Amino acid sequence: MLKKCLENVRKTVPLVHNITNYVTVNDVANVLLACGGSPIMSDEAEDVEDITSVCGGLNINIGTLHKTSIEGMFRAGKKANELGHPVLLDPVGAGASALRTNTALDLMRELDLAVIRGNISEIKTLALGSGTTKGVDADVADAVTEEDLDEAVEFVKRFAKETGSIIAVTGAIDLVSDGEKCYVIRNGRPEMGKITGTGCQLSGMMTAYVTANPDDRLEAAAAAVCVMGLAGENGWSRMQEGDGNATYRNRIIDAIYNMTGEDLEKGADYEIR
Repeated sequence: MLKKCLENVRKTVPLVHNITNYVTVNDVANVLLACGGSPIMSDEAEDVEDITSVCGGLNINIGTLHKTSIEGMFRAGKKANELGHPVLLDPVGAGASALRTNTALDLMRELDLAVIRGNISEIKTLALGSGTTKGVDADVADAVTEEDLDEAVEFVKRFAKETGSIIAVTGAIDLVSDGEKCYVIRNGRPEMGKITGTGCQLSGMMTAYVTANPDDRLEAAAAAVCVMGLAGENGWSRMQEGDGNATYRNRIIDAIYNMTGEDLEKGADYEIR
C-alpha cells in the first residue's frame, strides 16, 4: 500500500497550495517537486481563493503568522472545503504564544481538516486548548518514547476520533492515526532535528500524498512520514567528511527525489496498532 501511495503521487502530480512560513518556504517547494507533486505558494487574502481553486490540496502552516496570512488561511480553507479538497493544518509553535494557539484552535473549529500534523507538544496543545512548547520544538517532557508509547497511541487515536481528522504526531517515534488504526513509525535520524523545517517539508509532502490518494488517506499520510524518515536515513548514509546540516538538507531532498516504491516498501519501519 505504501508503494502504491508513492506511485500515485508521481503519476498524478498533485498541485498543492501552500500557505506556509517564510523560514522554510523554498524547501517545502523543493520537497514537493522531489516527491512528484507541484507547489504553489500564496498567502495574500485577495489571491488565495483563486489559487486554491486550481489546486488539489491545501497545506496551512502557522509558522510565521501575520494578520494578512491569517485571513488568507481561513479564506483558502473555506474555499478548499467547498471544493472538497483535503486541507492539512501544521500548527507550528502552538502553545508558544496566544496568537499561534488561538489561530490553530480557530482553524480547527471553522475548517474541515483532513490531517493535523505536528510534534507532540503542538498536538497536545490543540487537544487541551492550551499548553506550552519550546519555541517551535517539542518540549522534552512530552517526547513519545517506548516507555509511554501505549499511552501516546491511545491519546492520538482519541484525538483523531474527536476531530474527525487524521492526526500525525512526528518525533523520534511517529504516530499516524484515523481513530481506529495507528501507524507507529520508527524511520528517521536524530540529526534531522538540526535542519530547520523538516516538519514543514513533511506537511507539504503529506498534503500531496493525501491529495493523490483520496480513498486511502491514512495510508497516504503514513507513507509520507515513512518517506521523510527513510530519506533522512538514506541522506545521512551519504554524508562525507566535512559535510554539515546544509548538505544534509540537500541530501534528504535528493533521497526523496530518487526514492522508488520498492525502496519505500523495503525501508519503511512501522507497525500498526
